[in-house]
Amino acid sequence: MAGLAAGVDLGGTKIQAVVLQERKVAGSNRAETPREGPEAVIGAIAESIRASVEAAGRPLGDLTAVGVGAPGVVGTDGSVSNSPNVPGFETRPVPLADELANQLGGVQVKVDNDVRAAVLGEWKRGAGRSYRDFLGVFVGTGVGGGLVLEGKLRLGHGAAGEIGHTLVKDGGRRCTCGLYGHLEAYAGRAVIEETARKLQAEGRKTRLFRIMERKGRDRVTSSVIADALADHDRVAVELIDEAVWALGIALSNAANLLDLEAIIVGGGLGDRLGKPFVDRVAEAAAPRLHVPERPPRFLTTELGDLSGAVGAAVMVGG
Repeated sequence: MAGLAAGVDLGGTKIQAVVLQERKVAGSNRAETPREGPEAVIGAIAESIRASVEAAGRPLGDLTAVGVGAPGVVGTDGSVSNSPNVPGFETRPVPLADELANQLGGVQVKVDNDVRAAVLGEWKRGAGRSYRDFLGVFVGTGVGGGLVLEGKLRLGHGAAGEIGHTLVKDGGRRCTCGLYGHLEAYAGRAVIEETARKLQAEGRKTRLFRIMERKGRDRVTSSVIADALADHDRVAVELIDEAVWALGIALSNAANLLDLEAIIVGGGLGDRLGKPFVDRVAEAAAPRLHVPERPPRFLTTELGDLSGAVGAAVMVGG
């Protein structure tokens, strides 16, 4: 029987693990990201992988390799640093690959950027299978991207695809990176929440935070935003309108520069709001295209919130 390859999508709020057997998801597990620091996070990743293997009905000894998609700066040794949303990974490098391998009995572990892993998943197993030139944009806590050009995943010097930090408004809203006017400052969930709080403090009425409390969340998640939009909350509508506008500018610029076949939009917010949201982004981009008669196809993900985990497993041969 073929061995199992595990993939993990590590995020600030959740850990999503899958195991692939003969290219198909055989088991999966989703858990909350612990807030106590690196040891707790790595322990939770290991436990999520074990649970996925168990869900597949296989012993842990059948696990041949593990891939992890992680936000932040990934070192050649599989360490992760500068990841502000993962507790304990904010500054100094955490030896994620080595520590996780130790907890799993010495199995091979490879770590790469989380969005690049998600783009790999969609390219090999999802919406990008038919394309040689496409951009994957994942709109979540922040905004990340990955490029497939001429049938190859583009790495550059390690930061290819960072579309979240392209400029959409000179001198605009402050981004999480400290600069101003970036796409992430308008479409990233974290800045959307921060902006909503400022508007509420200025006297604007919004149900976002009541919905958040009702759902038992400690932050404005994508599902909270979706519920507020369904309630026609004016602040939520205004902020998502701005996100659509910013994505229209950034993605049309990418299409004009690279002459892309397709643009795939996913991530927590992209997947939650789905095709209507992606269609609005396509409409916002259309008037800005240099060759409007040959627009890129704007697509939702096929793998949804499993894109990153599946891609991480593909990364190690799954």
